[in-house]
Parts: sequence; structure tokens; C-alpha cells
Amino acid sequence: MNIRTMTINDYDGVYALWVNTPGMGLNAVDDSREGIEKYLRRNPTTSFIAQDGDRIVGVIMAGHDGRRGYIHHTAVLPAYRGQGLGRRLVEHAMRALDEEGIQKVALVVFSENETGNVFWEKMGFLSREDLVYRNKNIHELPKIDPNK
Repeated sequence: MNIRTMTINDYDGVYALWVNTPGMGLNAVDDSREGIEKYLRRNPTTSFIAQDGDRIVGVIMAGHDGRRGYIHHTAVLPAYRGQGLGRRLVEHAMRALDEEGIQKVALVVFSENETGNVFWEKMGFLSREDLVYRNKNIHELPKIDPNK
């Protein structure tokens, strides 16, 4: 299993993984090739993919704003789960963020994503009950229907 820095050339394989991962929230703007390319230009060293041969079997997108790190869209194919691959992807991202001087990392998981929440708790990420997560779209973001 090879883990390496993600590039925009990995987009098709990563996108296929995302749309086939239950609990993943995608939209047609931020998660388009153009949106991911913009993200990777801003964060060129902190996102990673796992490959088995030519097949992308895991991904973690991580970046920062200079103060806090953020993890997005982490997924591992079901056949590759339970082998430590998710943990290795998290370790790569955390190491890369640390090398950029980031001290704290946050992420968002849908409350109904039981698999994701169990994983992140095992990774040591705590649930913050003292916060209310809020966001506001500047523009309407069309959701991606993985069944289409």
C-alpha cells in the first residue's frame, strides 16, 4: 500500500471513492475538479491518497488557514477498512500540518455518520459539546446525488 501526496491528477479516482462512501456530503461546486484544484493549490502538501496498485483506496484532505488545521472528506474503501489505513492517512496529514506549524486540527462529521464518528473518536478527536457549528452559503451549492 502506497500513501503519497494528493494531486489534481488523482481527482477522478478520489471522486469515485467519495461518491461511493456513505455519509459523505458533497456539493457540485467545492467538490468539483476546479474546487479541489483550488484547495490543493492552497494546501499542496497536506492531503494524501492511498493506492493499491493504480487504484485509489483511501483519501484524506487536510489544509489550514495559518492558524488551525482542518480535515475534510476522509474515506477508505470498505474492503480496506480495519487494516490501519485510515489511521496511516490521518498520521500523514497530522505530520504535514505539524510541519507547517499548525497546533490544532478540527473536522466536521455528520451526526448520523456512525462509522465516521467512531473512527474519529478512535483517532483521539473529541466532540465539542460547548460549541454550535454554524455556516452560511454565500451562493446556493447544489448537492451531488451519488445515485446519478
